[in-house]
Amino acid sequence: MTYRVMGVDPGLTRCGLAVVDIEPNRRSTLVAVGVVGTEAGRSLDERLLVISESVDTWLDLHKPEVLAVERVFSQLNVSTVMGTAQASGVVIVSAARRGIPVALHTPTEVKAAVTGNGQADKVAVTKMVTKILRLDTPPRPADAADALALAITHAWRRGVGQQGAAASGGSLTPAQRLWAEAEARARRR
Repeated sequence: MTYRVMGVDPGLTRCGLAVVDIEPNRRSTLVAVGVVGTEAGRSLDERLLVISESVDTWLDLHKPEVLAVERVFSQLNVSTVMGTAQASGVVIVSAARRGIPVALHTPTEVKAAVTGNGQADKVAVTKMVTKILRLDTPPRPADAADALALAITHAWRRGVGQQGAAASGGSLTPAQRLWAEAEARARRR
């Protein structure tokens, strides 16, 4: 039985959207990935409407069990944080209308989950997402790769396949092994 997660890397200019199916052995398969773009010259309400309608379409089409969204964090550029927060809000409301649970993950959590290093750069995240999903080419732009990483992170943090992978001899990637080991260390503390 697979667990379907939709990841969203929110933003007003580029909002990454991705859907991933995760099997009990943690094998992850790409279902869909894309980016919704809005032009900076358009009014805020128009931009948020485009994002909302796109997310509505994705939720209705792909029917994820959960929505994983990047948690807005403090940056130096307040207008960027505000736009990201506003985009996150419409995404969360779209899921809430359908009764789909929403999980928030910080960029550091996502980087640690897929690469084993919470300080990894976007290149490393994209490389590991490409490997984990067995893709021929890296997802572009980075917003798409980030949305995929969010979906993978949520499934792994939720514990999908922890027992199954260990019992089956484990077909975990190096990043998955590091993540499982880190989770085990945290539980022992």
